[in-house]
Amino acid sequence: MPWLAAPLWPQSLSLPHSLAQAALLWPRALPPAHPLVPAALIWPQPLRPAHTLGLSALVAVIPLIVVLVLMGGLRKSGLLSSACGLGTAAALAIFVWRMPVTLASWSVIYGCIYALWSIMWIVFAALWLYNLTVTTGNFDLLRRWMAHHASGDACIQAILVAFCLGALIEGTAGFGAPVAITAFLLVGLGFTPRRAILLSLIADTAPVAFGALGIPIVALAGVTGLDLMKLSAMEGRQLPFLSALLPAYLVWIVARGKGLKRTWPAIVVAGVSFALAQFFVSNYWGPWAADIIAALASIAALVFFLRFWKPRGAGNAAAQVDASIEAPISTAQSFAAWLPWILLSAVMVFWSYATLFQKGQITFAIPHLHNAVLITLYGKAYAAKYAFQPLATGTAAVFATVLTAICLRVRPRVVAECGWKTLRQLRVPGLTVLVIVALAYLYNYSGMAYTLGDAASRAGAFFPVLSSYLGWMACFLSGSDTASNLLFGNLQVAAAHQLHLNPMLLAATNSSGAITGKMISPQNIAVGVTTVGLIGEEGRVLRSTFWHSIFLAALIALLALAQAHWLAWMVP
Repeated sequence: MPWLAAPLWPQSLSLPHSLAQAALLWPRALPPAHPLVPAALIWPQPLRPAHTLGLSALVAVIPLIVVLVLMGGLRKSGLLSSACGLGTAAALAIFVWRMPVTLASWSVIYGCIYALWSIMWIVFAALWLYNLTVTTGNFDLLRRWMAHHASGDACIQAILVAFCLGALIEGTAGFGAPVAITAFLLVGLGFTPRRAILLSLIADTAPVAFGALGIPIVALAGVTGLDLMKLSAMEGRQLPFLSALLPAYLVWIVARGKGLKRTWPAIVVAGVSFALAQFFVSNYWGPWAADIIAALASIAALVFFLRFWKPRGAGNAAAQVDASIEAPISTAQSFAAWLPWILLSAVMVFWSYATLFQKGQITFAIPHLHNAVLITLYGKAYAAKYAFQPLATGTAAVFATVLTAICLRVRPRVVAECGWKTLRQLRVPGLTVLVIVALAYLYNYSGMAYTLGDAASRAGAFFPVLSSYLGWMACFLSGSDTASNLLFGNLQVAAAHQLHLNPMLLAATNSSGAITGKMISPQNIAVGVTTVGLIGEEGRVLRSTFWHSIFLAALIALLALAQAHWLAWMVP
């Protein structure tokens, strides 16, 4: 086969002023080197398989368009849309990028392996806990607590549930679980399923970069070699602006201008308290607990404020479900309502710091794929090693579920039934996640993602704008800010050095832009709709969030552009 004889350094690296040259000239932008396989066995990713970079980039974007058109335009299911996107990407990888079939197949398999344990295990554990609280009645207590403290106003309910509680769950679990849980709670408060899922998806943005105990920022620091604390600080100088705005944005969706006029004091309290806590924790402590502390601070500040202030004419845009829901609940009931989520947060934070639970990792190379692909953009082999962690974050969430069952004195049979119910809920959404993550991995290893990235880097001084949308695109594909950072983190840093921009800024912008792509990710939507009866209607959901996603990504892009050229003092 001709690819077996390919040279180690393909001709594309010799192009003048290319991003590939920038990466080679600045080796610190590269991740740690891996042992290379013999040059005769390595397949180099072509950056320009369609002869010109512009045309190649247009071809590379076709799988994304296929998914967007099928889901958003034709309103097809997430599974069908993702499968068609994967099929399109496979055809382009093999026949246009000339990727060997063996490498393409193992890229897809690698994506499925990653999706099963690193994503679905966490989602299963979080939804198992949720189903347990529903069965025991604790979730109904939480609903009554929210209804009482939100003064019966739909705008306040959206802030307290979708924004505050969603951020708390995102900070511990992430991967779609916050959307599924908060959407169901909003439906219980009287919102329609479509409005509930829309609010939950939009709210699940500002906390994402620090989600799952700061894993996206930790991964970004690891892949770029940049200082972790400075990356955390830079992220904390972008996201708080969005965090402060988001409650107002949610209220506008619920009740437009009337809602903003009626509830603006509560909007300010919730948004500013969250933003300030997010800023201080990310800048002076680190990324690990930024979401958890910010969410708790926002909940406490808003609930305390509502003890002394009530919105005038609290016209509830959501239908009243039952008069008993708004009846006050006792202190013991309030404690029982919050106990599962407090335990989840405490266990996850403890788990992240306890080195005992970080041991026992089993690392193995993916056959035929590890170091068999050359990333021509960086001039290094593409590693394909999977680190299987039996005591991963999902295991911690399972432990929190068991601990909750013990504290609530739930019978083992009921716990097992809740677990089985969760498995049945995740059959179709889980398969959708596997397909879309497999698409993302094929997109990476084939070189299509790097072709798009190299084309975007030609934007010169306006690259910070495209930097946000590169993160947006990667998170749309993978459903994960972490995956987005692993995909384009190096590219952002290399582009920064080529264009004489700050690498810390562009790396952080990749992560900030990615959060706005999460609300349209088929993976995130597939998990989110599991609790509100909208499985099979993922296309309609994507259609409702698409332009919100574009708009919020534009805000991040404009902020990054300003920080690059006029507000450079904000960059650590």
